[in-house]
Amino acid sequence: MELATAAARALALLDLTSLEADDTAAKIDALCRRAATPAGPVAAVCIYASFVPLARRLLAPGIRVATVANFPGGDAAPAAVADEIRQAVAAGADEVDVVFPYAAFAVGDRSAARDLLAAARAASAGRTLKVILETGRLSPAQITEAARLAIVEGADFLKSSTGKLQPAATPEAARLLLDAAATSGRRVGVKLAGGIRSTDQAASYLALADRIMGTGWAARETFRFGASALLDDLLAALGHKPAVMPSGNRY
Repeated sequence: MELATAAARALALLDLTSLEADDTAAKIDALCRRAATPAGPVAAVCIYASFVPLARRLLAPGIRVATVANFPGGDAAPAAVADEIRQAVAAGADEVDVVFPYAAFAVGDRSAARDLLAAARAASAGRTLKVILETGRLSPAQITEAARLAIVEGADFLKSSTGKLQPAATPEAARLLLDAAATSGRRVGVKLAGGIRSTDQAASYLALADRIMGTGWAARETFRFGASALLDDLLAALGHKPAVMPSGNRY
């Protein structure tokens, strides 16, 4: 795939992300202003829920507001997560990336996962629900099982990682998530996040999605990259001078 073609595709699928402890209104303001790039808009901006109203005011029409819940540990009670999601939706979030209880699931607790997913789906009704599986903490068999459970419970997207733990997104995990989406019997998207910083990386993941799902499947409704550092490299590949993001954004 030609690098510029891959860059243009990836930019339109980017959830431009800042999920750092030192995030401020000024930093999120700068992030939102970067979202309408010289090469076109990104898909969404993903930020902590406290910044959702600010992003809602600043973003150009068509750029979605995404936030996170049960983040990053994945160990909150379902009722608390549901409250968190309802508040984010009321504040204007279009999409919610909720962390799957991966630690409990890894040691055999399936009921915790089912309860959390059911609560998250009910609380996010009418919004896009992405389920963060934290694939780096699960075996390949567990990734597949968790992905299938998330699909059964109504996930709109399967997301690889929080970006807070390593390994984050990997080709092997991406393949397993795409395979689960391909056999789901309905439209299920895949979001890859954590450590994706170059156009070459994005191109390889797009090629994998094309191979498994078919050319043309990877659209904003079905495929995303969660990243911040990636944007500069995409813009450079498209011949645009990158804008410097405020320091501390390592997603």
